[in-house]
Amino acid sequence: MGKSSFKIKRLSFLAVVCTVMLFIVYRTAKYQYYQAERDKKWSIWGEKTEAYTSTSYKLKGLPRGIIHDTSDFELKPLWGSRKRVTVCSNRHLLAVPVGITQKDNVDVMVQKFLSSNFTIILFHYDGNVNEWWDLNWSSRAIHIAAQNQTKWWFAKRFLHPDIVSVYDYIFLWDEDLGVEHFTPSRYIEIIKEEGLEISQPALDPESTDIHHRITVRARMKKVHRRVYELRGSTKCSDESQGPPCTGFVEGMAPVFSRAAWYCTWHLIQNDLIHGWGMDMKLGYCAQGDRTKNVGVVDSEYVVHQAIQTLGGSSQDTTKVSNPKTTAKRHHPTAFDSRTEIRRQSAWELQVFKKRWNQAVAEDRRWVNDMRVTKSA
Repeated sequence: MGKSSFKIKRLSFLAVVCTVMLFIVYRTAKYQYYQAERDKKWSIWGEKTEAYTSTSYKLKGLPRGIIHDTSDFELKPLWGSRKRVTVCSNRHLLAVPVGITQKDNVDVMVQKFLSSNFTIILFHYDGNVNEWWDLNWSSRAIHIAAQNQTKWWFAKRFLHPDIVSVYDYIFLWDEDLGVEHFTPSRYIEIIKEEGLEISQPALDPESTDIHHRITVRARMKKVHRRVYELRGSTKCSDESQGPPCTGFVEGMAPVFSRAAWYCTWHLIQNDLIHGWGMDMKLGYCAQGDRTKNVGVVDSEYVVHQAIQTLGGSSQDTTKVSNPKTTAKRHHPTAFDSRTEIRRQSAWELQVFKKRWNQAVAEDRRWVNDMRVTKSA
């Protein structure tokens, strides 16, 4: 009886110990799951965040639940919002550098985008904001002014990923695009269906100053991702793996997914404001295979009018495509801002190429998964 009683007591003790251990394991697993879910919630991209752990010492004075690490461009009323929770209702963003000489064209463009529930940001590179207030939508837009600054200068400073993370797609367009044949909502549907992380609307074949054949509209297609060209110095075929044959959009009308913009913003060089050469590298931000994730939408297309006013007078709206011909139209000693801008852009292109090559050479962990051919 004594031994039997001892065994029963020992078994009971072991059962209690096992129960306690199981409870501890359960609570630990539940706590870890809870923390993981909180981390996901904190991440601006919906993935496990490393930003908080790397900077948490700077925020140690605050409880985590009170910290908001993102923002948006949603305009808020000064009163009347106490009884409702305000969230960003616009899911997409249109940002355009504008000058007053293109006011009429921008007016048409913005009205189309507002009807599709877009947030609008105008970057006033001529500093002229007051003459826009007569447009009925102007008070609903965000206006940012800086004299003689480019689209990429504005984007680097005012479209930080933490600020635009609430938007599914970011349209970073030029002001001289005709949108008669373009519907923003339909365009969004198409790029979602096609899985395009980086895209642009095709250019009407009648557009002025088309630089790359891949951007020209294919009339019988909804979307195309590559172009075929057997003539000239650049040969494009099914073997081509990179720009300008495939995986390419031009800088005049790019559209980025949230993840693609996060990458692109980091690619923009803070001091190289003209952005030359960057379009050839955008495919590295396509979140995978650029021959699949980068494309040109044909069924929703625009007209490139090629009217540039940045850096020139309000009367000079001629596109400069050849500095030599431009110089002939002016007195030899006169200052030609267009030619100087082009020279600066060409210099920046060489700097950007040098930086890219140096970064590739120094980063031993970086792997070029694109397998770029000579045509890239």
